[in-house]
Amino acid sequence: MNSESLSNGKPWWTYGHVWLVISGPLAVIFACMVTFYFIANSPNEIISGQDVEIEHIRNSKTIESGNAPAEMARNHAATGVIPAPKVKLVQPK
Repeated sequence: MNSESLSNGKPWWTYGHVWLVISGPLAVIFACMVTFYFIANSPNEIISGQDVEIEHIRNSKTIESGNAPAEMARNHAATGVIPAPKVKLVQPK
């Protein structure tokens, strides 16, 4: 290679492709720091799939409908979560 083609008197920061190469890793480092900030400042509680299913059954109006067994089977097939057992409510006398 010709030494004149390598150094034509311009500083390295005047070339656009240098900033393109540098900006990629800097963007990844910045995104990593932002992600860590979100994770550190807003931890989420762990919820198992069965807890969600039980809460859905308690709040659902479809238990009274005839589609409840079919919907529970569909949800079990889609998520692999075993449906919560039916609990009979005993009212005090």
